[in-house]
Amino acid sequence: MSYKKIDLVVNDKEQIVELGKVAKQANSAVLFREGDTVILSTLTYNKDELIEEDFTPLVVQYIEKAYAMGKIPAGFVKREAKPGDFETLTARIIDRSIRPLFPKGYGYNTVMTTMVLSTNHEADLQTAAMNASSLCLYLSDLPIDKIVYGCRLTRIDGELILNPTLSELEAGDFDMYVSGTQDELLMIEFKAQGQEEVKVIPIDDVLEPSEEVVTIYKTNELTEDEFIEALKIAGEAISKATKVYYEAFKDLKPKSIELELRDAKEDAELENYIRDHYMPEIKEALSHLAKSERASILNNLAKKIAEELDKDFDYVYNAVSKIKREIVRSMILKQGVRADGRGLKDIRDISIETNLLPSAHGSCLFTRGQTQALAVATLGGEMDAQMYANLTDKADKLERFMLHYNFPPFSVGEADRIGPPSRRELGHGNLAKRAIECLIDPEFEDTVRVVSEILESNGSSSMATVCASSLALTACKVPLKKLAAGVAMGLITEDDEYAILTDIMGLEDHDGDMDFKVTGTYDGITALQMDIKLGGIKLEILKEALDQAKEARFYILELMEKAKEEIVYNDKVLPQTINFKVIPDKIVDIIGKGGSVIKEIISKFGVTIDLDRENGNVKVTGNNPDVVEEAKNYIISIISVPEKTTPKVEVGSVVKGKVKRVANFGAFVEIADGVEGLLHISKLSDQRVERVEDIVNVGDEVEVKILAQKGFKIELALEKVL
Repeated sequence: MSYKKIDLVVNDKEQIVELGKVAKQANSAVLFREGDTVILSTLTYNKDELIEEDFTPLVVQYIEKAYAMGKIPAGFVKREAKPGDFETLTARIIDRSIRPLFPKGYGYNTVMTTMVLSTNHEADLQTAAMNASSLCLYLSDLPIDKIVYGCRLTRIDGELILNPTLSELEAGDFDMYVSGTQDELLMIEFKAQGQEEVKVIPIDDVLEPSEEVVTIYKTNELTEDEFIEALKIAGEAISKATKVYYEAFKDLKPKSIELELRDAKEDAELENYIRDHYMPEIKEALSHLAKSERASILNNLAKKIAEELDKDFDYVYNAVSKIKREIVRSMILKQGVRADGRGLKDIRDISIETNLLPSAHGSCLFTRGQTQALAVATLGGEMDAQMYANLTDKADKLERFMLHYNFPPFSVGEADRIGPPSRRELGHGNLAKRAIECLIDPEFEDTVRVVSEILESNGSSSMATVCASSLALTACKVPLKKLAAGVAMGLITEDDEYAILTDIMGLEDHDGDMDFKVTGTYDGITALQMDIKLGGIKLEILKEALDQAKEARFYILELMEKAKEEIVYNDKVLPQTINFKVIPDKIVDIIGKGGSVIKEIISKFGVTIDLDRENGNVKVTGNNPDVVEEAKNYIISIISVPEKTTPKVEVGSVVKGKVKRVANFGAFVEIADGVEGLLHISKLSDQRVERVEDIVNVGDEVEVKILAQKGFKIELALEKVL
């Protein structure tokens, strides 16, 4: 392609897209600029080999270059290494958005690489990378004629903000990421963000008017109605943006190459024969809910039919799978009955066991049907926090709440080794973390790690992780404002008919048209993840699904609350912590010269001590509560000073003093060594005084009359200025 430069304004964001400038040997290459952010997205594919396996062989890579922010990579090896969690999750977001656009039967190895070449501290790299990748895909010669647009929303002081800066996003009540094409939504990611709200309350005191600063923490769950309203704004933004992109690039899209698509291996005559002769066997296979067992039965049935009819196994297996899908969907739509006999809103049996691991700080085994998650929580100190820095961060950060999700092959009956965490595992762990993080009391400063081991899986293991993790945290005394529960929802549609399913199992996930996972409390949604397989979804249906999920969430929360009441804490292994505050200037006394004092305390009592020089917070942790208390008292004895005694004055007497400070409401007069009284502006003269400085100033010597005393507060009246 010859060089082209296109200037755009998309939802009030100026963008520059350059084509034919760099990476010209790739099938498609886009240099995308938005402000200081420059992203290169390329696409290549191997059109000489058609892969027969039934999947779309697409690899999406998202890579952040350290030089994009003027940095040199940290660590011993000074070059970019394996992708970080943010890079992996961003690649997954792009993949989930564009994968549905590939035609059925596409089987050519395809690699999309998106690299961040330049950016700044305020850039939302996920949306920029999504939009650069989408344009790169559209401008390739693949038979894809849709453009995906990704946008983000938050809310500050009740106002919805589209595509916020990172500072605005951090200050917002929630983080909603949505991608879609024209009038169709493809993917939604959402998390509530807890925020501390500071309120200043005036205290009306004649002697010394003051203000009290009160901090209120809000968990900021979204109600179902609020969620839909935000989604409407996102949908409008997507529609507006894709129209701009289409208009700008429709004449630049190359002619689509004619590709051979994978043989669907369908045989209508064979399908009818199997329907007539093997329907009972297929229905019987559906009664086996375990994925591995059901797959084995269907596989053996397909082999049997193929041998009897002397047909190609793949054609037979596809026919059996198609009929199985028809049965599942027909039972749901026509009879309102699911493969396991449940109604559309029924939740599988749930059992909960807490602190079953005696040496763990907190644990919970959550079982729902054939899905089972063992969540184990471990408490630690500041040194146990995970240090990290994303490309746009100004400094390293500490991750004090970690949630790791593991999906071993044995959980679905597969004979395979356990390997490093996959993208799916990172994504599910991130979803569960987003569901719970906003519910942790902000005053809790310990590090905590939760590991969710999926021991059995038949649908919605990430939602079982949310439930198990909430209770595991509670079981080790992490202060949660509320418990969070999660449920996976499904949708089956045929023409104008549709059915919403609560608590879907693997079979319904595979054969359904949409699935989404929603987590929350009694007060609203804390996190949501949705991937839409259809060509969009009506907001009315989505609202109905969210309301149905709310009913399920309430039911699960009731069971979790009962389990919470029955927790028996592992006090013998739980670390004992005491937090208290001292005057920040006294922290140096606790440390001592060269750290001698704090080393002595740690050695003497066998505790760990964390100090905060800024706010004077002291945290003492140890295994014995009595010893921890002794260490606290010892620290207090080191920094203790005699308490200030209440001054004694004679009410009604006239004394001399000196003006030390002037405020808009009066002056503070020193009437004895270290003793001050308030000379209110109303007590300066019999006449109205506009400014205190019109009568007295700092340094003036005055005669004042003592009118009243209340503890340390002394009220004065001016007799004369000396």
